[in-house]
Amino acid sequence: MTTIPAETPAEQPGKSAIAQSFGEDPAHYDRARPRYPQDLIDRIAAEPDGRTVLDVGCGTGIVARQLQAAGCTVTGIEPDPRMAAFATKSGVTVEVAKFEDWDPADRRFDTLTAGMTWHWVDPTAGARQAARALRPGGRIALFWNAFQVPPDLTEAFAQAYATILPEAPMYQRGLRDSGVQDTRDIYAPLLTSTADLLQQNGFDQADRWRDEWRRTYTRAEWLDLFPTFGGHALMPPETVAALQEAIGAEIDAAGGEFVVEYATVTVSAVRRDGGGAVS
Repeated sequence: MTTIPAETPAEQPGKSAIAQSFGEDPAHYDRARPRYPQDLIDRIAAEPDGRTVLDVGCGTGIVARQLQAAGCTVTGIEPDPRMAAFATKSGVTVEVAKFEDWDPADRRFDTLTAGMTWHWVDPTAGARQAARALRPGGRIALFWNAFQVPPDLTEAFAQAYATILPEAPMYQRGLRDSGVQDTRDIYAPLLTSTADLLQQNGFDQADRWRDEWRRTYTRAEWLDLFPTFGGHALMPPETVAALQEAIGAEIDAAGGEFVVEYATVTVSAVRRDGGGAVS
């Protein structure tokens, strides 16, 4: 899908502006964004002695609320005060800070999570900070929702972006030039580099998990979702409206709804006894 590259922004221009744009409309973001598979949430919550969780980049509290419902005590870290305020109102304890600069204040957590946010964190500084925040034997679980739209709609959506935003090729990348056969594998290089950095900075037993699932989107649901993807909040409203009209017409032509194949991909590791390279 054309918008996947904007969700892996470490090398994208305007990274800071894109990151800040998610807080423009927290209620919309929280309403539209998909949740995470219950199997993954249960796997994290079932971790032995893993009931205190630090959720990095908690945003509006989507991950935190799912973990709370599974019985965990969650503290969120969120740099955007607008997102943090929404999460607080939804029942999540949030500390407003950039994770790399956050002070654990001698606290140690059982588990650290980050859903769709670790790519906004400096990878080396973040790994070291995570090791400081976790107790020996504590687990880190960093995960992303990757998805694949049916090929015909992938191409149709890419054409809509090419027509409306010809000056922005990053939004026009369809399956034909994404570099992978299945866009659910788009995060594979990030998972590999993240696992390597964790092992270099205080963690052992790096592992990958993959939870596959699917969701049927109606026209209205998809038109609500895609403007929450990275960078769209920076577009003029009339551009977003034009994209919604063009993409909506393609969905109508496809029967008014379609199935999106998801894979929630996770890199997980255990904090080394003694911490290793965390000084």
